[in-house]
Amino acid sequence: MLWKKGRRSDNVVDARGDGGGGGMRFGGGKGLSLTAIVLIVGIGWITGQDPMQILGQLAGQMDQTSAPASSQTRQAPPANDEQAEFVRSILGDTEDTWGQVFQQAGRQYQQPKLVLFSGRVNSACGLASSATGPFYCPADKQVYLDMSFFQEMSQRFAAAGDFAQAYVIAHEVGHHVQTLLGVSAKIQEARRQGRQMEGDGGLLVRQELQADCLAGVWANHAQKRLNWLEPGDIEEALTAANAIGDDRLQQQGQGRVVPDSFTHGTSAQRVRWFKTGFAQGQVSQCDTFAAKNL
Repeated sequence: MLWKKGRRSDNVVDARGDGGGGGMRFGGGKGLSLTAIVLIVGIGWITGQDPMQILGQLAGQMDQTSAPASSQTRQAPPANDEQAEFVRSILGDTEDTWGQVFQQAGRQYQQPKLVLFSGRVNSACGLASSATGPFYCPADKQVYLDMSFFQEMSQRFAAAGDFAQAYVIAHEVGHHVQTLLGVSAKIQEARRQGRQMEGDGGLLVRQELQADCLAGVWANHAQKRLNWLEPGDIEEALTAANAIGDDRLQQQGQGRVVPDSFTHGTSAQRVRWFKTGFAQGQVSQCDTFAAKNL
């Protein structure tokens, strides 16, 4: 992939090495003491709640007025960091693609920030660790990425290559597009109404598959604009999509497949919807919620 052709985004924030994106801090700038953390863990065990869930919820209640200021003080990635430059290039091209798509629809695209972190990070959606993988938080409209995930993709999932990594970034940006289009709000409303989220064909699966399709739409437009794909690049993205399907991950992790607990779709479904978006290059072709067969 000739990724250096891409325009560099100014929306990449480098929060690596800052103690986890500010760590677990609350109003007044004070962090949780070790005693408080031990107490919370003890309460969790006594009440049967997950202590990490309690800590995450508390992190999500951090002082909202101090969060933007913290972000503004962080620096952009250093110019000699080639991996960060790659991320800036991909994000920059998603901005160009979705800016054009939204403009054609008579709307303005709001560019998300992408936060690079290491170890853990505190977002408006709560505290997350590297084990969470790349994610998008609709509450602050930011993408979060620990670049060690790319190494895991290569070693654990055998999904290496620049375009495989670009697909991951584009998928998370796809969730941002869903937020701007109102899809995420509808999913949250359905959750509040008690509708079933998980499971094969469930709303979470359809939401994730749509993000895969939107990643394909981006790839289509980017290729037409920059002609930056090389032989084997599309196969890299398809390998990545295939490697992180619910069925494959469950088979690897627990030795069996449980469709009722699907949240992202099968490997075949993820490959299919990325290919649909790439082939058509149109958002209208990504209506996974109306599709009878995923």
